[in-house]
Amino acid sequence: MSRGEGPLLEESMRANRDSRAAERTMWAKPSTRKGLRIRGSRGHPVVRRAVVRFAVWLRAEYVFPVRVPVYLSPHQQLVMMDGQYASASFFAPWDPTVEPYIRMATGDYRSQQAEHGRDHALAGYLGALAHEVVHYQQWLETGEMTERGVAVRSENMVHRYAQIVAHP
Repeated sequence: MSRGEGPLLEESMRANRDSRAAERTMWAKPSTRKGLRIRGSRGHPVVRRAVVRFAVWLRAEYVFPVRVPVYLSPHQQLVMMDGQYASASFFAPWDPTVEPYIRMATGDYRSQQAEHGRDHALAGYLGALAHEVVHYQQWLETGEMTERGVAVRSENMVHRYAQIVAHP
């Protein structure tokens, strides 16, 4: 074990253990359809490749007992049900037997890349997906969602992923 790997490995094991415990005591009902799936061939191809790689890592690190598809949109922003705009969203059904889903806008990648560079732009998309995955985890556990602690948990998720990849 190299220096600095110990705490990272411990955090990974703790997250996996917590995910398994959540599966046993979750609000949502497990189904035969499990996992995290990326959909959206019209999403920006560079963002799609980065999100697919991140999703492979997420599946190895976390349990997804209820399928959650991630729909990549070619638009710059998404229109929410209340008319507001967002770059990503999580649909949390009221019924625990209905599958949730995540939507992500990828149409502003070129402007983000020009402003922040490729890696930072892609890290923003991965951070948005991680944020919505944390909401998915909240929904699994309680059926409710809050912003409390979501930013820290999602940043930790992306930071752990950054430790094992050279570029997003």
